Amino acid sequence: MLLELQNQISELIAENSKGATALFECEQKLAEAEYELDTIEQKAFLAAEGTVADRQAIAKLKAADSRLQRDLRKAEFNRVKVKISQIQTALMALGTQAKLIGVETKW
Repeated sequence: MLLELQNQISELIAENSKGATALFECEQKLAEAEYELDTIEQKAFLAAEGTVADRQAIAKLKAADSRLQRDLRKAEFNRVKVKISQIQTALMALGTQAKLIGVETKW
């Protein structure tokens, strides 16, 4: 039982270390998507004619696809953060189980 817990802990530690890289990659994609959205929206606003409200509406419409991509990157980033949190919670639970088994075997 203790060996099984040790193996599970080792697997979770390995997966958790991959999480830092995945989180960085998601942050990078999110930053790029936000940059693209801002650029498209601002260029569209400057190119549009009419009242400020009209220009804002036109800019938002022209940037809608970029906004969707940004939102998807944000969702991906949040998913990685949740996954890392789940792994850390599982590691703590397995560590507690290992300690309890260690205490029980000493009796």
